[in-house]
Amino acid sequence: MEQMRIRSAAFADHAIIPPEYSHAAGDVSPPLEWWDVPDEATELVLLCEDPDAPGGTFTHWLLAGIPPETAELAAGERPAGAVEGRNDYGEPGYGGPHPPVGDDPHRYFFRLYALAGPSGLKPGFTAEDLRSGILDDPLATGTAVGRFGR
Repeated sequence: MEQMRIRSAAFADHAIIPPEYSHAAGDVSPPLEWWDVPDEATELVLLCEDPDAPGGTFTHWLLAGIPPETAELAAGERPAGAVEGRNDYGEPGYGGPHPPVGDDPHRYFFRLYALAGPSGLKPGFTAEDLRSGILDDPLATGTAVGRFGR
C-alpha cells in the first residue's frame, strides 16, 4: 500500500492542537493539507479518532466523498460534494477534542484514505459504516497526529 502525506499548518505532528479547534471553541476543524494521492484514486475519506478516550476510541470526524484532486481543507471547510458522517457527539461533521479535565493529553489521529472506487456512504454514516469493508484495501493512507488536554 502506498503512503500519502498529511499535515496541519495549525500543529506539528504529535504536537498540541490549538484550543480554537476544540469542542469548547465551537468545533472548527483544523486546516489540513496532503499530497502523494495515487493517480487512480476516485475518492478520499478522512477519519479523526481519539484512541485514548475513557470509553474506548471516540470518533471526532468522518468525511467521505472528497474529490481526489482536493489537496487541502481550510479551517472549518468541507469540500463541495463531500459527505459528512456522524461523530460520537451524535452530530454531523467535525467535533473537536474535549478530553476529561486532568487526563494526560489525548492523541487525535487524522487519517486520510485514498479509495479506488466510490464508498457509497450517505450523510450521517458512522465509523462502523466506514469500516464495514470500505477501508479493507485502500490504495494509500496517510496519518497526522495531534494532542490535546484540558
